[in-house]
Amino acid sequence: MAKESSRERQGAEPHRVVVVVDEHSNPFELGCATEVFGLRRPELGRQLYDFRLCSPEPRTLMRDGFFTLTGVAGLEAADTADTLIVPNRPDTEVPRRPAVLDAVRRAHARGARLVGFCSGAFTLAEAGVLDGRRATAHWQWADDFRARFPSVRLEPEVLFVDDGDILTAAGSAAALDLGLHLVRRDHGAEVANAVSRRLVFAAHREGGQRQFVERPMPDLPDESLAPVLAWAQERLDAPLTVAGLAARAAVSPATLHRRFQAQLGTTPLTWLTRERLALACRLIERGESRFEVVARRSGIGTAAHLRTLMRRETGITPSAYRSRFGPEAA
Repeated sequence: MAKESSRERQGAEPHRVVVVVDEHSNPFELGCATEVFGLRRPELGRQLYDFRLCSPEPRTLMRDGFFTLTGVAGLEAADTADTLIVPNRPDTEVPRRPAVLDAVRRAHARGARLVGFCSGAFTLAEAGVLDGRRATAHWQWADDFRARFPSVRLEPEVLFVDDGDILTAAGSAAALDLGLHLVRRDHGAEVANAVSRRLVFAAHREGGQRQFVERPMPDLPDESLAPVLAWAQERLDAPLTVAGLAARAAVSPATLHRRFQAQLGTTPLTWLTRERLALACRLIERGESRFEVVARRSGIGTAAHLRTLMRRETGITPSAYRSRFGPEAA
């Protein structure tokens, strides 16, 4: 949640995000990157990112000839990126331009953060930066990806994979999930929630949530977890249990476990712990300095347990999180 980004530049220029657009790139993922990283945020009172587009050609024909992109920077702008979002496109079997792959390799060598949305994982793999690393791609291309890049540890069922300095998202909409995850890493949960509210998008879907794979669906009663999740999120400070969640959903604990695994890719207890930790982070960001109070109001219990959870899930202590994302840091 609060891992270091490729370069911390507190007190300096905003973190620079550069998107490489190549021939037949998908407009949707380009739009996702622009919405998350490129828009001004006057409601936050500060600029989150310095955002640029670049392309190897002065004119770039987008997917299926929908439109032509002009007036963006040349590919040399990729060499200035703190985070480089690589091209994606539907024709995954066509090799990427050598100039684009070289730009990706240079960015990786100097420590920039690399991001691939959807078929962007193919670009990263072609550049050789994913060898031995974890990644995901759209379930539709999983078999082809494995055949072409056997050295990559593909996780095709999840929404996105955060492997530190290289991050990949599975499908088009998962680009928004990964984008918000990066905002959360860079600026904390409160800012990420503000961005998601402006997008009118779910504030936080875990990367481990399963992709919605196309399968024949039988006629079944509504088994959505949404009502019980919303109910629990309003009561995180209460002594919630898996049995209590199951009773609220009017199912057995075993059935609740199956639904959590099928819909969220996790267990009820893990989901509850992460929701409580996210609430604790928001409380710290809003200025609550008493960690015993944070622990109690988030349902975590004690300050000692809060320290244990934050170290395990974010890699830093509550004090360090407050220094990075608290009101004084902002």
